[in-house]
Amino acid sequence: MNTKHVKLYDASPEVLKLLSGTNIHVSIMIPNDQISTIASNESNAHLWVHDNVLSYYPNTKIRFILVGNEVFTYPDQNTWLDLVPAMHNIKKSLKDHGIHNIKVGTPVAMDVVDSTFPPSGGTFRSDIPTEVMTSLLRFLKGTNSFFFLDVYPYFPWSRNPSNISLDFALLKAGGNETYVDPGSGLNYTNLLDEMIDSVAYAMGKLGFDGIRIAVAETGWPHEGDIDEAGANVNNAATYMCNLVKKMTADPPLGTPARPGVDIPTFIFSLYDENQKPGPGTERHWGLLNNTGSPIYEMDLSNTCPDRVKAGFPNSEVPVNNKPYEGKIWCVAAETERLSELAAALDLSCKQGNGTCDELAPGKNCYQPVSIVSHASYAFSSNWAKFRSSGESCYFNGLAVQTIVDPSKSI
Repeated sequence: MNTKHVKLYDASPEVLKLLSGTNIHVSIMIPNDQISTIASNESNAHLWVHDNVLSYYPNTKIRFILVGNEVFTYPDQNTWLDLVPAMHNIKKSLKDHGIHNIKVGTPVAMDVVDSTFPPSGGTFRSDIPTEVMTSLLRFLKGTNSFFFLDVYPYFPWSRNPSNISLDFALLKAGGNETYVDPGSGLNYTNLLDEMIDSVAYAMGKLGFDGIRIAVAETGWPHEGDIDEAGANVNNAATYMCNLVKKMTADPPLGTPARPGVDIPTFIFSLYDENQKPGPGTERHWGLLNNTGSPIYEMDLSNTCPDRVKAGFPNSEVPVNNKPYEGKIWCVAAETERLSELAAALDLSCKQGNGTCDELAPGKNCYQPVSIVSHASYAFSSNWAKFRSSGESCYFNGLAVQTIVDPSKSI
């Protein structure tokens, strides 16, 4: 896989050593829980730079230091206030060491804006203090850095597939759907441009029109749970192919609000994360599986594989491009981790919410008496009760969704 840039979510010594002597440009990250410490005084910033930059630079071509990750997504407002001071301290430390080719930034999620639709209406969230956002933008402008943005068209499409066409979300050129922004009069042919431009407009409303945007994360899940429409290999390959074509075009395409502007873009992610909790899609954004084998054909050099360009054979049309409308249960997965399954069952039943009442002796679901059958009932009961509040059918990797009524298989 031919790549010129890689983004790390830490400053792993092992990886930074492996990248030494290569021509790969590297982005490293300061964890959220270290932001306040680094903001508190310059000596902490110097120590971090010494340990995580000077130990590898310049043999390892570190080019970005990202302070935190999606800080405004989390409710810790002390970290919000410490973010820009930490960025200033890191930048000053780099300058004190004579390093001028490493930019400092921070990646934010799309929830940094109140709405992405229409793009011209984009404004930063009202709960983020204006002085915090303006100080961030002032820093980025003054250091000629980027506004790093995590952009996933999959999420708004999957929440509203009846009103957003899949082709529009997959960046398919020549798709049937276009959108004219009533505020700007600009014509949009894909969802990614809408999302990026909403942030550009939000910055403009605070007086910062010229700050460049970089996409710190984007991708499409190649697999997910039954209730996660559109998460399949075909869509992932199509999105990635169209993304690479768009972002590597020469001359740059930009967006309707910023035509012809280059947008540096990082793909999320290189590997699947099979231990990550949450819905199934959380574990399936990778280009490679855990063994390093490619999950689908992918070329990062602006050349789409023939099967992707052809739209895949009809025999491979995904069946989950529309939301599943039948019943779904959450049951115990096939596993040899019976002791862990028993502990998960016990934990689920100790929540005191009545989800396990029917498992008591003499009750309707007491039989058969087995860890697997009782866990399946507890998981499904718990998930049904709290699914609307964001509960996922995961239970530490011990549960899986099914469309087969488990009570019928007993």
